[in-house]
Amino acid sequence: MNDRRFLLLGIPILSILVMLPRGLLHITSLTQFLIAWPISMGFTTCFWLTGRALWRYLFRRYPRVEQTRQRLWLLAIINTLITAAVTLVLGSIEAYTHGGQLDLPSFLREFGLNMVPTVVVQLIYESWNFFRQWEENVRRAEQLQSASQRAQLEALQQQLDPHFLFNSLNTLSAFIEPENEPAQQFVEQLADVYRYVLLSREQRTVPLRDELAFVEAYVALQKARLRNNFLVDIQVPAHLLDLQVAPLSVQLLIENALKHNEASRQYPLQVQVTAHDGWLVVHNARRSRTTLAPGTGMGLRNIRERYALLAPQLPVQVADTATDFTVHLPLLSSSPTPSLAGTA
Repeated sequence: MNDRRFLLLGIPILSILVMLPRGLLHITSLTQFLIAWPISMGFTTCFWLTGRALWRYLFRRYPRVEQTRQRLWLLAIINTLITAAVTLVLGSIEAYTHGGQLDLPSFLREFGLNMVPTVVVQLIYESWNFFRQWEENVRRAEQLQSASQRAQLEALQQQLDPHFLFNSLNTLSAFIEPENEPAQQFVEQLADVYRYVLLSREQRTVPLRDELAFVEAYVALQKARLRNNFLVDIQVPAHLLDLQVAPLSVQLLIENALKHNEASRQYPLQVQVTAHDGWLVVHNARRSRTTLAPGTGMGLRNIRERYALLAPQLPVQVADTATDFTVHLPLLSSSPTPSLAGTA
């Protein structure tokens, strides 16, 4: 945070403003002003730096937007107590030097005047933070829109007409013998997978329950080829299923696990999907395929970039060791995104 300009301009100006109710207009000589102003600037500097340090500490402790009210209440309470204590100590010292005692009216007057720089400092930093967050939100929204438009353009360029594919799948299902249930089920699952991909590509986030239902359909298609060589265990508490994730993010992690690891009868690939403490965890043991060309890392990079736009304060966490590969995806707060389950 570079606030040098605030310090260089704000402290001198504010120190003059707080001198107005203390008799600035009654100063008749430059000498009196040059004595009074440094004293006022010294007190203003102390109040400014103290308020600035307190704001920085509380902002690091409570950085999220939903924590703003809590941060402001703590700022108000702590600043008021600090200002009251400083006013009491300085007022008592000044009264003692003049052979008297600090009375209540004098204390309240000085306390009110000392609250002015305290409140001004907090307003400056909170306003600055508000506009900085607003600017970042606008930038992220523009980046998300641009990424969505690029994805839609690529989809238009690369994909077949969805109605053509769905009609073809329905035609294929009609050719399959009624008693051949595995084939019928495979075609239906393939249609479900394709439908979800088409519907979710225009969504920023989707409910976790929809993403996991899509993952189950994707895994079923893979198991038709790999059988028990590929096992995915999903254990997610029901109360977390309405939280949001980036569409296709969980499926992409499972696809990456299958792409980069051996899945054989001797070494079946096992992927665990769990959730706790606000994170969705996808884990698999590492057993690299010997015939695999080096990966580009585009899939994981894509996930990281999308979550960096959706939740910059909660970056995707990756733990990559010689024996295990684990990714933590943040579970986002519920949004008005409609459920994709059952959508035609």
